[in-house]
Amino acid sequence: MISVRGVSMRLRSGDRVVDVLRDVSLDVPDGQFLAIAGPSGSGKSTLLGLMAGLDRPTAGTIEVAGRDLGALGEDALARFRGATIGYVFQAFHLIPTLTALENVAAPLELAGEGGASARARALLEDVGLGERVDHYPVQLSGGEQQRVAVARAMARRPPVLLADEPTGNLDSATGTQIIDLLVGLNRRLGSTLVLVTHDPALAAHAERIVHLRDGRLATGNGHGA
Repeated sequence: MISVRGVSMRLRSGDRVVDVLRDVSLDVPDGQFLAIAGPSGSGKSTLLGLMAGLDRPTAGTIEVAGRDLGALGEDALARFRGATIGYVFQAFHLIPTLTALENVAAPLELAGEGGASARARALLEDVGLGERVDHYPVQLSGGEQQRVAVARAMARRPPVLLADEPTGNLDSATGTQIIDLLVGLNRRLGSTLVLVTHDPALAAHAERIVHLRDGRLATGNGHGA
């Protein structure tokens, strides 16, 4: 489902050049729950963003669902990302002027799908927020906002779900609930789930863990199950 080959990412920081990722190769089979673990600054979030097509690597290739992301123009990449990849951010990134229902319905409406409101309502029921559909983000707790973000990421039933430190702004009990929610959705929908975390306890929920350190895969070769 996801194939990363020889990926490097070099960024300029002031007058310095920083190698954020160095020759990373990794395969994530269909339906697998993979955790990418490592300390802050190891390149985890950068790698996840590249898998999502949010940025392009300095070197190497990334294929998702058989498509080479580097070969897609910006418009084609945006369409592919919208249909194929769900993304959950640490900071929720909900639209503050929209209700929970409207936030979840937005990607469906943008894609021109019918029944967006009914689908969004069903998703919010799925994540335990059936009574909060008309609340705005400011009226929701951090855990509730992240549940809305998960529902929004799953709105179009993407085959790939990427989660970047999705519990980083939550207490441990609420964080565990979010991980259980992601795992449950992953199993029910048969999607591929890649989770970035610096927390070994969260990484332990995954079927497989790879470790990044200083921009390199630190253990194993990253291939296979």
